Amino acid sequence: MDFKDVMYRRRAVNFFDPEQPVSDALLRELVETAANTPSSFNLQPWNLIVLREPESKGRLEKLAWNQSKVSEAPVVLIVLADRSGWKEGHSVVERNFQEMVRTGAMTVEQREWFLGACGSLYGASEERQQAFACKNTGFFAMSLMLSAKNLGLDTHPMDGFDVEGVRKAFQIPNNFWIPLLLAVGYFRKDKELQPPKWRKSYTDIVVSF
Repeated sequence: MDFKDVMYRRRAVNFFDPEQPVSDALLRELVETAANTPSSFNLQPWNLIVLREPESKGRLEKLAWNQSKVSEAPVVLIVLADRSGWKEGHSVVERNFQEMVRTGAMTVEQREWFLGACGSLYGASEERQQAFACKNTGFFAMSLMLSAKNLGLDTHPMDGFDVEGVRKAFQIPNNFWIPLLLAVGYFRKDKELQPPKWRKSYTDIVVSF
């Protein structure tokens, strides 16, 4: 699909066909395509919990303002933003540095500089840790939605849910913030797709002070 088509045809749909499944292979392709998203120092502070079983989706629906699309969509992703994803010893931090050394992007002698830069940029305060996790995971979430549309899938991002309730119900560690839930599937054809919402124009967006 042409990129402009992906951008203009992507919609947050409210109705999913519960009878049309998303295969494991298609879901893997979606996620691995989105994994090419850029991130701060390539730290990739995102993870996903994949829900397919009716029981799990039903539990989540009760915590998500009883939005029926949580149960109707064949797949629902709990998107996680890792607030500790900048710390020394974190598996991704360590793997990332090793890979940069392997490819020649950094040297072993730059390790302390790398860790110090990560700490000062992303770990300086709780606010900075939260911003680091959510900013980068937001990039990833948008890539998931665009990747899904490119594969013929529909999505709906949701932030109407009980964050702490979801954390407890799915035993999510405290280092993760949960910025959104993402329903993934196929639009239910017997429903009407609402017209596109208003969007800001170039002149609305560009400002000067």
